[in-house]
Amino acid sequence: MQLPCDSFRFDFRGNHETQGTWRFGSLDNDVTDLLVVVEYLKAHFGYTIDLVVGHSRGSIVGMHWICTSEDGKNVSGFVNASGRYRMAKILESAEAKIRQESFAEGGRHSWTVPVAGKKITVDIYPEDIEQFTKWDTSIVWDHFPPTVDVLTLHGLSDQVVPPYDALIYTRALSVRTPGTHTLHLIEGADHNFTGHRDEVVDSILGWWASCQNCEIKTGVWLAGARGKL
Repeated sequence: MQLPCDSFRFDFRGNHETQGTWRFGSLDNDVTDLLVVVEYLKAHFGYTIDLVVGHSRGSIVGMHWICTSEDGKNVSGFVNASGRYRMAKILESAEAKIRQESFAEGGRHSWTVPVAGKKITVDIYPEDIEQFTKWDTSIVWDHFPPTVDVLTLHGLSDQVVPPYDALIYTRALSVRTPGTHTLHLIEGADHNFTGHRDEVVDSILGWWASCQNCEIKTGVWLAGARGKL
């Protein structure tokens, strides 16, 4: 990404190049991993974390970190891309129904997903689903810092996380001051913004530049010549 600052991207434990065991329901482990990464960047490079960009699972983990850590409370901006709010909605998906059938037969479900362009298979257990659905996203209503500017990006063709969840985050995060919330819905974009990556990058860069210039206000972002409305 062409951000005007250094950026660092990492994998949660058990994902891609990071060792360890990944569990579907262990979002608390992901928060711990983020805490460790932040401490490493501070101790070894002297960085101050100013902007956090999270997609899907990474987004809800990032929001929890911002709500519960001292470093998180001091960031300037956060990008929520395809973040889920209604966690129990996952039980309505076709994939969830397949998992439930597998649980009834053998107590676990083998799930094949693409990671960094390669397919991997992981095991999901009934307790993972229970932990996942009980993750508290409502923390943003009362504990999200009032000074952090937020951009919410969501594809209107997202079949994984309903676009309506973006509206819930908009409602929760638009009542803060002086922090702002900006919503950008991308027509035709799926959960991973396939075919719309340039618009995602341009929207983040434009929004962040407006934040840095103190020009941002709570509202709706539209890519193109007119920019923010």
